[in-house]
Amino acid sequence: MSRRLLAFLVIVLAGCVGRSVPTEGYDTWRVYGGGKDNIRYSRLAQINRDNVKDLQVAWTYDTQDATETSQIQCNPIVVDGLLYGVSPQIRIFAVDAATGEERWTFTPTLDGRRLTGTQRGVVYWSDGAQDSRILFSAEHLLFALDAKTGLPVESFGQGGSIDLREGFERPTESLNVSSRSPGVLYGDLLLMGSVVSEGLPSAPGDIRAFNVRTGERVWSFHTIPHPGEPGYETWPADSWKVAGGANAWPGLTLDEERGLLYAATGSAAFDFYGANRHGDNLYANSLLCLKAETGELVWSFQAVKHDVWDRDFPTPPGLMTLIHNGKRVDAVAQSTKSGHIFVFDRVTGESLFPLEEIEVPASDIPGEMTAKTQVLPTMPEPFARQRLTEDMLTDRTPEAHKAAVERFRKLRSEGQFAPPSREGTIVFPGFDGAAEWGGQAFDPETGLYYVNSNEMAWILRMVEQKQGGSVNGQRLYQRNCAACHLDDLSGTPPDFPPLQHLTLSQTQIAEIVKKGKGRMPGFGHLGDGAVESIARFVKSGVSDPIKAASLSPYDQAFTTDGYNKFLDPEGYPAIKPPWGTLNAYNLDSGELVWKIPFGEFPELAAKGWKNTGTENYGGPVVTAGGLLFIGATNHDRKFHVFDKETGVLLWETTLPAGGRATPAVYEVNGKQFVVIAAGGGKSEVAPSGGKYVAFSLP
Repeated sequence: MSRRLLAFLVIVLAGCVGRSVPTEGYDTWRVYGGGKDNIRYSRLAQINRDNVKDLQVAWTYDTQDATETSQIQCNPIVVDGLLYGVSPQIRIFAVDAATGEERWTFTPTLDGRRLTGTQRGVVYWSDGAQDSRILFSAEHLLFALDAKTGLPVESFGQGGSIDLREGFERPTESLNVSSRSPGVLYGDLLLMGSVVSEGLPSAPGDIRAFNVRTGERVWSFHTIPHPGEPGYETWPADSWKVAGGANAWPGLTLDEERGLLYAATGSAAFDFYGANRHGDNLYANSLLCLKAETGELVWSFQAVKHDVWDRDFPTPPGLMTLIHNGKRVDAVAQSTKSGHIFVFDRVTGESLFPLEEIEVPASDIPGEMTAKTQVLPTMPEPFARQRLTEDMLTDRTPEAHKAAVERFRKLRSEGQFAPPSREGTIVFPGFDGAAEWGGQAFDPETGLYYVNSNEMAWILRMVEQKQGGSVNGQRLYQRNCAACHLDDLSGTPPDFPPLQHLTLSQTQIAEIVKKGKGRMPGFGHLGDGAVESIARFVKSGVSDPIKAASLSPYDQAFTTDGYNKFLDPEGYPAIKPPWGTLNAYNLDSGELVWKIPFGEFPELAAKGWKNTGTENYGGPVVTAGGLLFIGATNHDRKFHVFDKETGVLLWETTLPAGGRATPAVYEVNGKQFVVIAAGGGKSEVAPSGGKYVAFSLP
C-alpha cells in the first residue's frame, strides 16, 4: 500500500468516527508555538498544495547584530499587524508584519552591560484597553515593555524588570536562573519554567507564576519536593536545600478552558553522576499537570528515573483531541530525546497506549545507584533507532568504516539505559536527539503528529576526579570546567566554545567564571582565590597553588570527559544514514504513517551522497492548506514545504543562514505569510546570520 493511500485511509477513517475540523481560531500567531496548546497548526489555507510553488520572498528584516557563532531560535508572534521577535543578541524588536519595516527596538542592559544569550520568543499581554505589554527574559531578568513603544513598563518590578533568581527558599543570587522559552499567560498570571545549571551548584527548577501587571511572584511548584510534599521520599532528606535542576526549560502548555498547566522537566544536576541524589528524583524528567491558578499538582508521570544520561524532556507538550478506541479523548503528547512519544489522557494522566516496565543494567561507577527498572511506551514505535550495533557503522569510505569499527569495539553500546562507564558508553540517538526544543506539530484535521528527529551517537565517558593533594588553577579548571570545555581548553564548538587565545582580559574571564553567563553556571561559591586561579590558568596557562579550603562543597568523585560526538576522521557521523528524519504519526492509532530522511550536507550531496539527513533544530508548522513548513536542517540552509499527508517535498529555498527556529504563519489584510528566523549557528561550515525572512504568494 502506498504512503499516499495509507494517509488517505487514515484521514477518512478518523472522519467517520467524529474528527472535527476547526472552524474558528488557529488563524493568528499571537502565542509562541501558535497557541497555548502548542500544536503549531494554522487554519490559513491561502497558500496550499496547488500554489506553494509560487512562493516568493515578501520581505526580509536584518537584525544587524549577528556574529560568527550567533544563532536565532525565536518563533516570532504577530499581533494587530506587528511582528515581535528577538535578534541573535537578544534585541527585542517590532516590525510591520506585512512589510518588515521596523517600528521599535529595545536592547536589554544591566549596569551599562548588554545582556546576551538565547531567547526563543516573547509573550504579548493586553488588558483589552490601553495597556499592552511584551514580556521576555534576558539572562536572569524578566522584562516588561510597552508593546506600542518598546519602552520599559516602570510599574513592573523595579523599573521594568524582575530578578528571576529571587524568591527561592535558599540562596540563589550567585546561581544561573534564566528562561530561554517564553512563558504562557493564564489571565493576569505569567506561568514560567526556567533554565538552570546542569552542573553543580545549581538552582532548583521551580515552576512559577508571576503577576503580569506588577511582577510579583504568586505561586511556586517545587520540582525538588520539600518535606511533606509528594515525591520528597524519592530524594535524600536534605536535597531540597542543595539539589538543582528538574527544570521545565522547553516551555509550558495550557489547557485554558480547564485551567490546567502542563510542564515537561529536565534532569537533576549533575546530569551524568548522581551519587549525591540517590533515589528516583521526582519531579525530574517528568510530565506535570498543575492547576494554573494555584500551582497545585494534579498528576505526574516520570519517564526516566534517576537520570544519568541527560534525558531531559526536550519540548513543550502538545494538547490535542484524538479518536482513541472509537472515543474522543482530550490528550497530551510528549516527545523525547530517546525517540519515543508518550500520549496521556490530559485530565487523568492515564496512558493511551500500553507502557512497559523493563529491567535495566546497574552502574559500576563507585557511588552511583541507578534505578533497577525504567518505563517505555510500546506504541507508537520509536521515531529514532534505539541501539547502535556494528553493522550500523558508517560505510561512507573504507577508511571511515575502519576507524569507526576500531573505536566502537572499545565502547559499550547496550541500548537505552546502558549506564555511563569509564570505558565510554554510546548514548544513542544522542544528547541532542531524537526530538529537540523546536517542538512538534499536530494537525487536528487528520490526527497526524509531526516530529523531526536527530540520530547522532555520542560517547559518555566517566572520569575520576582526584581528591586530596595540592590544589591549583589547572586542577580547579579540570574539576569545574573541563566537562564542557575539555582538558585542553579546545571546547566542543559551537555549543561549548574553545577557551584558547581568548581576547578577554583575565579580569573579564574571572568575572564570567564567578557569575556565569548564558547556560554556564557561576562558580562564585569557590571563593575569589579559586576563581582568580582558574582565570589565570585559562588566560596564561599559569597554574598556581591555592588553599584546599577553597574547594567546592559540590565536588563529586566523578565527572565526564566532555560532550563527544561519535564521528569519523573527517567529522561526519560515524553511523550509517539517516542522520536526521522527519516523521508523521497517526496519534489516533499510534501508527507511523510516513518517514523521510531530513536534510543533507551540501558537499556530500555534490558527490552523490544525497538525502543523508542531518542534525536539525527548530520545529514544523502544519496548515489547512495541506502543507508542512519547516527549516531546521543544520548544514544545507534549506526552508522546506512538504505535503502533510505524504511527506512529498513540494517546494524549498535556500535561506541566508540555517533556519534553526520554528516558522510562524499569519495573515495581514487578507494576505497569508510564513516567516522564519535565519540565524544558523549549529554548523561549523554554514554561516551564522541575523535575518527574518517572510514569504507569500505574488
